[in-house]
Amino acid sequence: MGFGDLKSPAGLGVLEEFLADKSYIEGYVPSQADVAVFEALSGPPPADLCHALRWYNHIKSYEKEKNSLPGVKKPLANYGPAGVEDTTATKPQSKVEEDDDIDLFGSDDEEESEEAKRIREERLAQYESKKSKKPALIAKSSILLDVKPWDDETDMAKMEECVRSIQMDGLVWGMSKLVPVGYGIKKLQIQCVVEDDKVGVDILEEQITAFEDYVQSVDVAAFNKI
Repeated sequence: MGFGDLKSPAGLGVLEEFLADKSYIEGYVPSQADVAVFEALSGPPPADLCHALRWYNHIKSYEKEKNSLPGVKKPLANYGPAGVEDTTATKPQSKVEEDDDIDLFGSDDEEESEEAKRIREERLAQYESKKSKKPALIAKSSILLDVKPWDDETDMAKMEECVRSIQMDGLVWGMSKLVPVGYGIKKLQIQCVVEDDKVGVDILEEQITAFEDYVQSVDVAAFNKI
């Protein structure tokens, strides 16, 4: 796994393609995986790499709280598409930084081989991962959305098709109906059930209003915890 060289145009191209259908490097919330990849970049991607630039600006907004994001930061080779090798050049560690390193296992050795360091980091990552995993109930919510068209000439069947085309882990679409609002205009009222940790109302509204040829606005008509 990897992105190639993230400091090169080719590596940024791999990142752009990887993020074309994803909001984050892993999962559905910002995590240490995003921090690891973000810190490997030498700067913001160019404007023509819209997905990579959108992700970069979003993760940059978490600069102050990046250390508190969930997960365990791993080497770059643990992220990205399969079949691509990580070749991003890393900054060599200075002598001062080496002297300041803390041996978590109390070793008296002055030097540590790359293999021993890799094994130690993997074991620490496994330990932190196990410690952070706590069994929890899956919180869900039932949401009723009012999706309003531009006018009475909007193809409401096509609008509903567009809305239902939005697919995410933790999102299940339910019943829908057209409700008159006046002057021959009808709004689409559609119900869905979401897992709170995976799908937020703001994400739903953003993706629905992206169908700007059909959708004028989206309102939450009802919101209930399940």
